[in-house]
Amino acid sequence: MWCPTGLLVLWLYVGTSRIAAQNSSTVSDEDGSLVIGIVVVYELEQPEVPALTSQAIRSFLANANGVSVFDYYIVYNREHVIFTDNAELCSAMNKGVSAIVDFTWTDSNRIMTAANNFNVPYIHADVSSQTFLKVLENYLRARGANDVVHIFDSTEAADSAIYFLITESQLRTIIFDRLSDTSIARIKAVRPYPSFFTITAKTADMNDLFKKALAHGLVIKPDKWNLIFLEANTDGFEYHDLYPTMSRLILDSSTCCTLLNVESDGDCACPDGFKPWESHLGNVVKSVLEKVQLDQLPVISLDDCSVIQPAVGNISDIVRDLRNDTRYWMPDGRRILRYNLNVSIWTSTEDDSSVAVHLGTIEKGEVVPFDGQKIKPTKRYFRVGTTESIPWAYRKRDPLTNELMLNYVGEPIWEGYCIDFLHQLSKVMNFDYDLVSPKKGSFGMRDKSGNWDGLVGDLVVGEIDFAMASMKMTAEREEVVDFVAPYFEQTGILIVMRKPVRETSLFKFMTVLRLEVWLSILLAIVATAVMLWLLDKFSPYSAKNNKEAYPYECRDFTLKESFWFALTSFTPQGGGEAPKALSGRTLVAAYWLFVVLMLATFTANLAAFLTVERMQTPVQSLEQLSRQSRIKYTVVKDSDTHDYFKNMKNAEDVLYQMWRNLTLSSGNDQAQYRVWDYPIKEQYINILAAIESANPVTSAEIGFQRVNDGLEADFAFVHDSAEIKYEISRNCNLTEVGEVFAEQPYAIAVQQGSHLQDEFSYYILELQKERYFESLTAKFWNNSVRGVCPNTDDSEGITLESLGGVFIATLVGLALAMVTLAGEVLYYRRKDRKTKMIKVEPLNDGKGKGGKDKHSLTFKNLLNTTDMKNNLNKVVEKKIPKEITIGNKFVPASEKQQKISYISVFPKNPNN
Repeated sequence: MWCPTGLLVLWLYVGTSRIAAQNSSTVSDEDGSLVIGIVVVYELEQPEVPALTSQAIRSFLANANGVSVFDYYIVYNREHVIFTDNAELCSAMNKGVSAIVDFTWTDSNRIMTAANNFNVPYIHADVSSQTFLKVLENYLRARGANDVVHIFDSTEAADSAIYFLITESQLRTIIFDRLSDTSIARIKAVRPYPSFFTITAKTADMNDLFKKALAHGLVIKPDKWNLIFLEANTDGFEYHDLYPTMSRLILDSSTCCTLLNVESDGDCACPDGFKPWESHLGNVVKSVLEKVQLDQLPVISLDDCSVIQPAVGNISDIVRDLRNDTRYWMPDGRRILRYNLNVSIWTSTEDDSSVAVHLGTIEKGEVVPFDGQKIKPTKRYFRVGTTESIPWAYRKRDPLTNELMLNYVGEPIWEGYCIDFLHQLSKVMNFDYDLVSPKKGSFGMRDKSGNWDGLVGDLVVGEIDFAMASMKMTAEREEVVDFVAPYFEQTGILIVMRKPVRETSLFKFMTVLRLEVWLSILLAIVATAVMLWLLDKFSPYSAKNNKEAYPYECRDFTLKESFWFALTSFTPQGGGEAPKALSGRTLVAAYWLFVVLMLATFTANLAAFLTVERMQTPVQSLEQLSRQSRIKYTVVKDSDTHDYFKNMKNAEDVLYQMWRNLTLSSGNDQAQYRVWDYPIKEQYINILAAIESANPVTSAEIGFQRVNDGLEADFAFVHDSAEIKYEISRNCNLTEVGEVFAEQPYAIAVQQGSHLQDEFSYYILELQKERYFESLTAKFWNNSVRGVCPNTDDSEGITLESLGGVFIATLVGLALAMVTLAGEVLYYRRKDRKTKMIKVEPLNDGKGKGGKDKHSLTFKNLLNTTDMKNNLNKVVEKKIPKEITIGNKFVPASEKQQKISYISVFPKNPNN
């Protein structure tokens, strides 16, 4: 017995009242006309089918003579499934059937099997919008699609599409009827995110649906949207020119001419409200009736439906003939007869994406581009998970306001090593992507129940397709996700500290010796100068007191000269001529020994002082850091570094318990295990305790800030070595401490069993051969920013801040010399002005009568006067100030004990 499992037969009615039936014979009416019985099976959602079928029968009978048609209708309702026998179909078979026409949405094997058992021709035809969906899917497959979201303008269209997708679709498909708030939220939550979107609707509904999709942010990439119009007239669509990269499939006018059986010379217009499936229904019904009439197919009448009717004639010819008709299209491997739907493709090309062009057509489901045109294949689309980690991936911020910078759709702009790497991968692998941050956590932590958060958790639940971040390959993560070939071979843990802030002082060189030493040196200089003066003054063997032994000019060690000698002896130039007396020379020799030792001591201490200052680093390794208490240190809370110290601490605890149990329970045969000292250092227990006491920070940025704020170099941050080196390359105040430890590689994480694993590994190896990662590393880890930093390396030499006081002292000496020079010049000018001309009373040359004319008499005129003696007497009697005389007072030459034999005046002038 044939049972329509999953299909509910509600009722059957006969379209005409006259019927005669015979078993396996052509049935004729009483007047000898041909009788044809046709059974029509249709969906409950298609109430218009009986009326359209009756209209087609009347159109057939209008052109056929001597033919009577009896039509039987069976309706299927899938909402209430009742498992019954084929009673309704048997009722029709009892009256006589020539063919069964199935207009249901699915390719029903059960109905076809029953028709074959009854030896009745069976035709399954589509009278819905499924053919539009089939054409659209062929177009998407030509573009390389593998998943799609379908949006329809009605519930009926969505329901019919479901049955098509169940039986024929090869894409991962999600269907929505219209766009409600709920469906929009569900579309956004689809994972993996679909690579294509389609809307199947009439023009008016297409406007509403697309506008709503735009308003809710679904149309982020217009090239992934495909619109197929259910009618030929699309002039009312508002977005034809606004999104040229979007594909629009528009009903070609030739389809109307073909389905309406209208001869066309290339100019055929579709009538308003034209529905291809309605014309297709009429064509199928008339074609079946014409075939039955032409081939004189028998009317099958059965009393017992359980009996298989023997075959009579070739009943498959009717399907073959319909397949060859240009009005119909039967896809390969399918038994459903579709209407020949010609669709025009409008979209942009690869050469110009700013203008939409008529790219080609789709005829009988085959995409036919025009000459010179090419169907643009789609790029794969991935949701890529990432999280902030400088310099790997971080949101771009305004350098002035530190606010997040957004792109044209209001999303953050990402930068960093991983972002550049992802962009390069998208080019070589030809895919599009969106960056997604985890809603909870960062890289991924597993809670007590075994659930993961962060990037790992998003990969597990399918929220993202793969994770591109500074994610380390760990055994725990590989339990739930897969890693590809590493893109950054080795990174580890490093310590960063702030360089100690040096106290800058121009007179830092003075601090090499203590104040009491400087005072002692000054006292030694003064005492040496005084003693040298006294020895030279009282020693009978000094040059001053023993002139007979030194007939040549010798240095007179006055108190001033003694001080000058003691002071200049501190310079490499030396003090000059030494004393002549043995006592003085003994003093000078002892003083010189003192000077040599003091200079050598000062020079050595100054060099050591400045060198130690440059090389000063509080700690040199993690072990030293753990053994001291002045410097606090911490990590990022729940980071990989934090987990490392937790695991190492737990390992030490376990090892200690094992050692304790071994030593306490060892017998005589295990005496070699008896030790009094624990052989393993309890280093990480102390480190983790210090980290917890210093309060782990929530982000690396906060950790670096705490290090930078520690001006006394009393805080250290233990973090990822690559990030620390990046921060050091851009911050002059930071320095790394010790060596990198706990090294692990970075890699891309994918879902377990993902096909992307091998593909990513291949392209990563190709990029390594091209030395791409070396150039990328040079871009982010360079010292160009440190070019503006002050030079604080060990090889820098002594800075000006350290010895600037030496230059200041030299400048002060220069200034004092200039002041002294000014004093000397002023003193000399004043003295010279007083010794120039002397005013005297003029001589009486006998002229005039007692007249006393006064004339100026210079010293030259005085010597040339004949009455020299009288004039000299007058000069002596003249009260002349002492300051203008040579010596203490003016004494005439005649009164001196030694007579002046002559007077010479230089230079002589022969003209006078």
